[in-house]
Amino acid sequence: MIPFFQANVILLGPLTIQVWGLFVSLGIVVGIVLARYLARKVFLSADVITDLGIWALLGGIIGARLGHILFYKPAYYFNHLKEIFFIWQGGASSLGGFLGAFVALFLFAWKRNFSWKELLPYFDVLALCLWLSWGIGRIGCFLIHDHIGRLSNFFLAVNFPEGARFDLGLLESLLAFIIFVVFIFLFRRLIKKRWGLVFFYSFVTYLVFRFCLDFSRATDVNIADVRIGFLTPMQWGILLTMVGLTVWKIYSKISARKT
Repeated sequence: MIPFFQANVILLGPLTIQVWGLFVSLGIVVGIVLARYLARKVFLSADVITDLGIWALLGGIIGARLGHILFYKPAYYFNHLKEIFFIWQGGASSLGGFLGAFVALFLFAWKRNFSWKELLPYFDVLALCLWLSWGIGRIGCFLIHDHIGRLSNFFLAVNFPEGARFDLGLLESLLAFIIFVVFIFLFRRLIKKRWGLVFFYSFVTYLVFRFCLDFSRATDVNIADVRIGFLTPMQWGILLTMVGLTVWKIYSKISARKT
């Protein structure tokens, strides 16, 4: 069992550094640097990778904030409109972040006249590096314990003062690191078959395990995640995504047979 410890801020004289923001920023920098390196290794433009990363990041930040407002606390923010912009107070939804990043990538492709087929190699590189960034960023969530899980005696549970519990920040960080390691070994093999497979399979892997992990979120604490019909907003988003991917796969096979 993991001992409980918490670190919300780092004080350097008059400077106060938010631990969560520090790890998220570190994850972004590491991810972009690695993505540029991998892009050159497979003869892609490092500049396009940077541009895509910046667009996805901005879209993700906006989407994460809007997702938190709409999915988790719509009534509160309706009555406190000014606090919508108080991002330093925390409050971000990973579901909203993914949706925002996707919209931003769509806008990037439209503005720069890229087809989705042309962007698939870049998506593979960015997706691989995303999991490393995600794992680092979620360490920040673990250190401030803002995703408390159910009571458990599992060896990866954290020994909170009120009892041992899962910490979803830790579990999701481990998940992201595992996905990164697995797909960095599979990267060459998958891109030889077809571009887009690293992006597709790594995201499906994450979505399946994230859906299961969300059942470990606490329901008996003040900061418990919102439930809609016994599922979290993220779980509903995953279900809709899986249905969409299934329909798309079936449609693609039918279209291929007709041609």
